[in-house]
Amino acid sequence: MTNKIKTLIRHAAGIFCLGGIMLSAGLFTSCSESDSTVEEYSDWQSKNESYWNKLYTTTQQKIKSGDKSWKIILNYTFQNQKPASGTSLTYSPENYIIAHVEQSGTGTTSPLYSDSVSVHYMGRMIPSATYTSGLIFDKSWSSETFNASTSRPSHLALQGVVDGFSTAMQQMHRGDHWVVYIPYQLGYGKAGKGLIPAYSTLIFDLRLVDFAHPGKKLKDA
Repeated sequence: MTNKIKTLIRHAAGIFCLGGIMLSAGLFTSCSESDSTVEEYSDWQSKNESYWNKLYTTTQQKIKSGDKSWKIILNYTFQNQKPASGTSLTYSPENYIIAHVEQSGTGTTSPLYSDSVSVHYMGRMIPSATYTSGLIFDKSWSSETFNASTSRPSHLALQGVVDGFSTAMQQMHRGDHWVVYIPYQLGYGKAGKGLIPAYSTLIFDLRLVDFAHPGKKLKDA
């Protein structure tokens, strides 16, 4: 095989490799002439479980030291459970969500599970190979950053969102701004959804505008 033919083959392989990266929508972060790849979400379950356990322990310590801006909230499906006679109920870290209060609103009541909410939100994952700040998989505003004067909130039924999101909403008041951390067990679990792979911790920036009972109208601002 002549050197010219070898060069053409290597060039074609490079083009194919680049095309593969573009078509894979971020599933791989690199591709070489030897076709070696680095997975975007390598050891993803292990990384997310380690992230969550560390966050849970750190948050416990902050709360114990008197930091009232952090909350550990039991999944709404477990709340108000009563133990059998002579027993006590215990829950694991993945049965909770964690919230950091960025700003407290003026509201005094919270949505019910049967309610709909008007909310600004942005969802992302923990850092991965390419997305060092975590891939943003969805948000309600179209601009790069949130702008209260131009952003229009989304209307969501709490019965139609993941448990962790619903749990946070049922604890928030109108005007509250929280950053909420949701373990994969209370998110999209072992299956994932769309851009979100299995075992993904979800991190939501949430601003609750309004909520309403079934049949009632929601406010947008």
